Amino acid sequence: MVPLGADLTDLAATMDELAAAQVDAVVHLAAISFVGHQNERAFYDVNLFGTLNLLEALTTTGRQYKRILLASSANVYGNCEQSPIAESQLPAPVNHYAMSKLAMELLAQSRYPQLPVVITRPFNYTGPGQPEQFVIPKLVEHFRRRSATVAMGNLHVQREYNDVRFVCEAYLRLLEQGASGSVYNICSGIAHDFNAVIGMLQQLTGHRIDVQVDPGLVRPNEVHRLCGDPSRLHEGIGASTAYRLQDTLLWMLDS
Repeated sequence: MVPLGADLTDLAATMDELAAAQVDAVVHLAAISFVGHQNERAFYDVNLFGTLNLLEALTTTGRQYKRILLASSANVYGNCEQSPIAESQLPAPVNHYAMSKLAMELLAQSRYPQLPVVITRPFNYTGPGQPEQFVIPKLVEHFRRRSATVAMGNLHVQREYNDVRFVCEAYLRLLEQGASGSVYNICSGIAHDFNAVIGMLQQLTGHRIDVQVDPGLVRPNEVHRLCGDPSRLHEGIGASTAYRLQDTLLWMLDS
């Protein structure tokens, strides 16, 4: 496995590095992934045009790649009545992060049909090392420190909080078995709200915390429920290792 270090917004640097890299498959994870990122233009500079530079560079190497996996996001579905959400659901993004990811998907499929691209739409996932700007590591750290209070936004939004090991396993198997040109939800079909997550952390740590709702943390275009249908993923790669959220939280607390 060869990590690439070039700034994807620099086409020349990206081309130079890929020309020297002896690889037969690519996993593209580089992105601005925090929905609340303040610089809205940066979503497109990195997520869309950075991907354009990567794909353009790949076409110049002359290599035949086995798979090129592009990580999009389940956020592209926006607020929809369907749940769990299948890949056939029409995207309806409600924030710049999701819009940049959907634009990336359309760019890859329309402009580079010759490349063996597999697109993934991961639902929320977590694990040790995830920055505290994301809500699960924020909660874990507050419980680890046995803080008296924690400020939260909307406690009733529902998300999958899958284990990062599950996501990595899915990506690696899609590099072997994914169908070029296809889109796959990376999901378990199991969603939780924050109240449930807080309850799990209280059980694991024996610590109770005062949850204070901060209106400043409530997003105006909040996606209320994101829960995916994993049927296509299972058909493509078979069943993956299952991780309970309690086990993921305990892993994070102990790390």
